[in-house]
Amino acid sequence: MKAKLGRSYWKLWHATAISNLGDGISGIAYPWLASAVTRSPILIAAAGFASRLPWLIFTLHAGVITDRFDRRKLILGMDAFRGVLTLVVGAVVLLNQDSLPSLNELTSITDLETHWGLYLTFVATAFLFGMAEVLRDNSAQTLMPSVVDKENLEKANGRMWSAESLTNSFIGPPLGSLLIGIAIYLPFFIDAGSFFIAVALLATIKGNFKPNHEKTREKVNFKVEIKEGFSWLWEHSLLRPLAIILGCMNGVGTMVGVTFILFAQEVLGTSVFVFSILGTAGAIGGITGGILAPKISEKLGSGPSLWIALIAAPIGYAIVGFTSSWQVVWIVTVFESLVAVLWNTITVSLRQSIIPTQLLGRVNSVYRFFAWGSIPIGMFAGGAVVTLTQNFASRDLALRMPYFLGAVLGILIFISAAPRLTTAALEKAKAEVTR
Repeated sequence: MKAKLGRSYWKLWHATAISNLGDGISGIAYPWLASAVTRSPILIAAAGFASRLPWLIFTLHAGVITDRFDRRKLILGMDAFRGVLTLVVGAVVLLNQDSLPSLNELTSITDLETHWGLYLTFVATAFLFGMAEVLRDNSAQTLMPSVVDKENLEKANGRMWSAESLTNSFIGPPLGSLLIGIAIYLPFFIDAGSFFIAVALLATIKGNFKPNHEKTREKVNFKVEIKEGFSWLWEHSLLRPLAIILGCMNGVGTMVGVTFILFAQEVLGTSVFVFSILGTAGAIGGITGGILAPKISEKLGSGPSLWIALIAAPIGYAIVGFTSSWQVVWIVTVFESLVAVLWNTITVSLRQSIIPTQLLGRVNSVYRFFAWGSIPIGMFAGGAVVTLTQNFASRDLALRMPYFLGAVLGILIFISAAPRLTTAALEKAKAEVTR
């Protein structure tokens, strides 16, 4: 019998925590760098679009690859590649730092000539980084059932997301604000180092994490194998609507959030340090959610728990849209992060427990195609909403408009989705696997 979580899990946990610490540090630097390179909402949205486009065009192929090769080795390769890309970004920023405005001036600058050399580098590396992230994240989610027992999946996922939240959103952002105050390029080099440390840790995990089925010895036929994963998900009465619902939520969420850096600077008047404090809200909510999610799900039922996550988003958008206080935004973000982890803990654990191992990579990728493929579309829509609105209204109203629109769309999603997501439906899906 396996240990409850085991040494392999904790190595994966530590590697994830360290790489997320680097992400939290650079997570402060990336938006501030983008806003120092251009003040155009549509160009900032385009950079975000480039980073998330791979979720639309590469996710299905990544699923086939995940079901063909050793999942641990895929994670190792993609983390190493992301480390190299981050080094490139850091080097380019270092060489161009003298041509960028002071970060303290950005709250008052609305018209800035775009630095096209840096911008194009930013977009190109964001796209490549996104390609690696798609394959890495799909491999990581399909690796978990090989590391811990099925009955411990919710516990293992909850602790993993708590670690991600602690390092990515609580420790990382304040440290990132300190580093970016010293030099704008420094966070990127620290982030690159975190990837390489994570690779070293993951390399010590023992075992063969290649799917054990006959297809791994056959020639890859992407069309046929994608169809197998697509058909399995599309015929599933719960996972199909769940993927589509999450896609709608993510599309609206990124439409709202893609220009948040401009909203934070111009509407909330945040400095780099205050912006990093805003980042801690996600950590506090995420850590709390990671600890409490299994208990909340058990107490309320998985269905009502998902309903809370559905309705929290539009309420939060409406509150943020009307406020100019970063403290109010911080409080809203704490609660929204908590319920987001609650949603993920229930739904990811569900997928890991009911999808057959030999199909897990492909079905998971199809699910994420629907759930994440809407993100680049939402990003483009968010930039367009702000750009169009400022043609006939103030810049302040333009930056608030995605929140108002998001609140309306979020309510519509809740009305259509809640009746489908019941505790009985989730329990039925789990029970069918054990038959």
